[in-house]
Amino acid sequence: MKQELTTIIFDLGGVLIDWDPRQLYRQIFSTEVEVDNFLKEIATMDWNEQQDAGRSLDVATQILVDQYPQWQQEIQAYYSRWEEMLVGPIHRTVALLEQLKSQDKYRLLALTNWSAETFPIALRRYDFLNWFEGILVSGEEGLKKPDPAIYELILKRYGVNRKESIFIDDNLRNVLAARDLGIESIHYTSTDDLIDQLEQAGVSLIAT
Repeated sequence: MKQELTTIIFDLGGVLIDWDPRQLYRQIFSTEVEVDNFLKEIATMDWNEQQDAGRSLDVATQILVDQYPQWQQEIQAYYSRWEEMLVGPIHRTVALLEQLKSQDKYRLLALTNWSAETFPIALRRYDFLNWFEGILVSGEEGLKKPDPAIYELILKRYGVNRKESIFIDDNLRNVLAARDLGIESIHYTSTDDLIDQLEQAGVSLIAT
């Protein structure tokens, strides 16, 4: 018999907050091709993810500057102007989160791959982050999704029964890792689809 859902664990970037480095680099480069080349060849997502795992922004920046000195200014802009990459809230998902909080029926937690040094900027900008009982930030822990250890950590830290929880993430890799650990998970593609899947999981919602 399936246990009753008590806890909903949200990813943040791509689910509740829209973050896009292109928003910054479109101001720096004159063409979309230049933006794409810089982000695919130099300031890559693989490089960025190491900051999510705890590497300092200064060290990360210097690694790239040493490797690509001709792009020094553009590389340094990545974190000196990082806030310009924050597009804003994903409003319908935030409205869904607000509805869940108002029901006062579920524990609401967040598990995010995010640099410990940039996350305070998001905390200052987005009041809805205070709606969570707790947020586990990868950069503060030195672990990042999809490492199984970070899922086990949030369950242990907040005393969550995995069989009573559901996890939401826009990265399929992270969703599959959670499922491998016995955590029911939703691959976020849109708020409408998220609402449908939560309702299928037994969450009672009003359309947002």
